[in-house]
Amino acid sequence: MMRFTRTCGALAATLSLLSLEVAQAQSQRPPVVGARPVQSGPIVAPRPAVIPPDLSAVQLSVEQVEVLRAVLGDAYSHGFAMTAFSPDRAIELYMAGDPASRAAGQAQLVSLTLAYARAVRTGRLPISAFKAEWGLRPAAYDPTPEFVAAVQQGRLAEWLETLPPPYTGYQALRTGLATYRDIAAKGGWLPIAAGPELKEGVTGARVVALEARLAAEDPTVAVDAAPVFDAALTQAVQRAQKRFGLNPNGIVDRATLAALNIPVERRIDQIVANMERWRWLPQTLPAERIQVNVAAAILSVFHHDTPTLTMRAVTGRPGDETPMLSSMIHSIVLNPPWNVPQSIASKEIWPKERASPGYLARNDFIVIPIEGGGTRLQQKAGPLAALGKVKFDFNNPYGVYLHDTPSRSRFDSFSRLASHGCVRLQKPIELVNEVMRDDPTWTPEKVNETLASGETVRAKLPQQIAVYLLYWTAYVTPDGQVNFRQDPYGWDRDLVQRIAAL
Repeated sequence: MMRFTRTCGALAATLSLLSLEVAQAQSQRPPVVGARPVQSGPIVAPRPAVIPPDLSAVQLSVEQVEVLRAVLGDAYSHGFAMTAFSPDRAIELYMAGDPASRAAGQAQLVSLTLAYARAVRTGRLPISAFKAEWGLRPAAYDPTPEFVAAVQQGRLAEWLETLPPPYTGYQALRTGLATYRDIAAKGGWLPIAAGPELKEGVTGARVVALEARLAAEDPTVAVDAAPVFDAALTQAVQRAQKRFGLNPNGIVDRATLAALNIPVERRIDQIVANMERWRWLPQTLPAERIQVNVAAAILSVFHHDTPTLTMRAVTGRPGDETPMLSSMIHSIVLNPPWNVPQSIASKEIWPKERASPGYLARNDFIVIPIEGGGTRLQQKAGPLAALGKVKFDFNNPYGVYLHDTPSRSRFDSFSRLASHGCVRLQKPIELVNEVMRDDPTWTPEKVNETLASGETVRAKLPQQIAVYLLYWTAYVTPDGQVNFRQDPYGWDRDLVQRIAAL
């Protein structure tokens, strides 16, 4: 894998509520059954698997064939095209009556079933087609032994039910996909024409268009012929802005207009892309974990699989993307110095020193000789340190970590993609105390005492805790609404295109 080295250098109540909703939408719960969706645009399926010799002894019963008819015929509800795993031709052969046709039909059914099993369990994209920053990779999966056992033991239906990701987040998106495919089947929505901001008291044709647009996603919006932006429409705009992660001020500004004008087909692509990413996760997530939604810039701590702490974060700006990955946080550095990567030193720090001599000294940077020649920059621990008071370390090939920051203003913004790739924390000390809760040595008092001393200390966690950096641009909140975020890195579009190219 290519190695990357990165580092990081009135709204609070609303943002905190949105943070909690994001965390709840990503909890691990028993799956729920989604509504049957209608067909939308094509998604290319993987090529059918070649039947291994050990499957030649498998004999499907008529009842099992009917089970496969139902499951494969409903594969589109998982984001696949209507005909991606269509069993109709195979079943027609199977039911033909003569032994040769029956054997050919069964072979096709088995091939389709194995291809479907791989696709719905671990995704359609081969590992070779992953971008380097997509460090969250599904485990290799061969469904053949499980399939054979399920057929022979008469539990084919039960096995097929275990294949999709067993998470509420996935199943809720499956239901959301049905909703948005239904919207698309009815014609989607029309874009709202460009113009001045729309807000309460405004009248005209654009207000009528706005009301119709909101009603397409929000069934509580009453469409009438009166072209007046009233209080009810303000509330509807606020609900939409919350679904898009925007400032819910009730005014259709440029950002809100852009989000409303994204076509329904693009929203369907986002849902499908996020369902694919759910398949990259393991079948069981640790009940004790930290999750970061990079796209929404939200961090959530889960205890017994329930979010107990949420906070805003600052994640990588486009060009300095925060990668997707999973790892284990093993230690916390209190009062950390910052070893400046050479790329940042040459592009950002040294130019500032040349433009304003003394910049290094004023900002606590020191030049350290490198054995064999050359130098590197380090910023000493202290009030000016880019890493703030704490850093959370976990192994990964990208050189990213979670850390504090002395720059606090960005946390009050709804747009928080501004780092060099690391994740900056709004509540770093609260996170320290949360992960150290079972350590009798590192009590909150001991942590505060060490921070006040200014001494750099590495504290090992009593138990390592899993950390997941994820990229969710579509998810469902507890109210059943699909929430969308911008695709800041273009990874939704890239994923859909890579799947289509298979």
